[in-house]
Amino acid sequence: MTRIGGAEMVDWNLAVATATRFVRPGPEISREEARAVVAELRRHARASEEHVRSYTRMIPEGHEPEDTPVLVVDRAGWIKANVAGFRALLGPLLGKMQDRRGGGAPGAVLGAVGGKVTGVELGMLLSFLSSRVLGQYETFAPATRELPGSADGGGRLLLVAPNIVHVERELDVDPHDFRLWVALHEETHRTQFTGVPWLRDHLQGEIQSFLDETDVDPMTVLERLREAVQAFAGGSRPESERGEEGDDAGRSLVEIVQTPAQREVLGRLTAVMSLLEGHADFVMDGVGPEVVGSVSEIREKFQQRRARGASRLDLALRRLLGLDAKLRQYRDGEKFVRAVVEEVGMEGFNRVWTSPNTLPTKAEISAPADWVARVHGKPGP
Repeated sequence: MTRIGGAEMVDWNLAVATATRFVRPGPEISREEARAVVAELRRHARASEEHVRSYTRMIPEGHEPEDTPVLVVDRAGWIKANVAGFRALLGPLLGKMQDRRGGGAPGAVLGAVGGKVTGVELGMLLSFLSSRVLGQYETFAPATRELPGSADGGGRLLLVAPNIVHVERELDVDPHDFRLWVALHEETHRTQFTGVPWLRDHLQGEIQSFLDETDVDPMTVLERLREAVQAFAGGSRPESERGEEGDDAGRSLVEIVQTPAQREVLGRLTAVMSLLEGHADFVMDGVGPEVVGSVSEIREKFQQRRARGASRLDLALRRLLGLDAKLRQYRDGEKFVRAVVEEVGMEGFNRVWTSPNTLPTKAEISAPADWVARVHGKPGP
C-alpha cells in the first residue's frame, strides 16, 4: 500500500537507520547497572499494575483483561517500535496517495526520491523525540519478533531505560522512587486500554477519520507543508490572507495543515488525549504518596523541568511539532479529572469510560461541571 511504481512513498528502513544514526548517546552506565535498571523497571511495572487497578477501580475484581507485554527498551528500540506504528497507521493514507499519483516511470522516480526524503525527515524527527520519551503505551503498533504485542495484535507498554536514568540523574531524585513513579503513569495508560474494550477502536477510528480528510494529492500536501513552515519561520503573509485565528506562527505544524473537517476531529482527539494524560497524572499522584516515599520532591522537580524546557532550538521544535500542546493536555486533563472526582467520586468519574458518548468534549475538559451535568444530570454550581 505504500509503494508507487515499485518505490515506497516512505522509506521506512531509511527512517530507522537515520534515527538510530543521529540519536543522542544515552547516559554512561555499566553493563551491570543497566541490567539492574531493566530488572527494577520490570518489577515496578508488575507492582504498578495492582496499585493502579486498586486506585482507579476500572477493572472489576475477578476480571482479568487480556495481558499486554511490558518491554524495557533503549532509544533504538523505541524508534523501531514507533516506525512500525507509523507504518500501520499511515498505510491507508499512503494507499490513497498512491492511487492519486498513479504508476509509470515518472511516478516511480518521484516515489523513490520522495520516499527517501520522507524517510530521512521522519528519522530526524524520531531521533529528536527518542531521547525525551520516558515511557509509552503503544496502542496500535503490530507485534514483531523483536517487539511482541498482545494476542489481538495491539498493545504493549514501553519503558525507555536510558531516558529514565538520564532524567532521574538530572533531577537528582531517588532513582528507585522515580522509576516506580514513571511506571505508575505508564501503567495507568495500559489499564485505560485494557479496562475499556472499546477505547482502542474508538481512538483508531478518530485517527483514521483525521487521515481520511487529508488532501491526498501529494503536491497539495507539499504546498500546505511549505506554507506551514514559512508561517512558523515568520513568513510575510499579508494580514488579509490570515485566518480568523491570526498569525499562524503561534500554531503548530500539525494545526496549520489541517482542513476544517480535520479540526473538528482534532478537537475530539484533543479531548480524549487530555483525559488519558490527565487521568494518568492524577492516578500517579494519587497512588504515589502510599508507595513512593519522595513523591512530593519528584513531582515538584519534574513539573519545573516540564515548564522550563531546554534550549531555544528545543523549545522551537516543541512548538512546531505541537509538543507544547501535549504539556497543556497533562495540565488541563488532570484538572478535569480532579474536579470530577471531587464532585462525584471515583465511581462517578468512571462513568466517563461507559461509551464514546460519555467522553468529555474539548469544551468540557475546561468546564468539568458541564460534563457532570450532562452525564450525571447534576446542575453545575
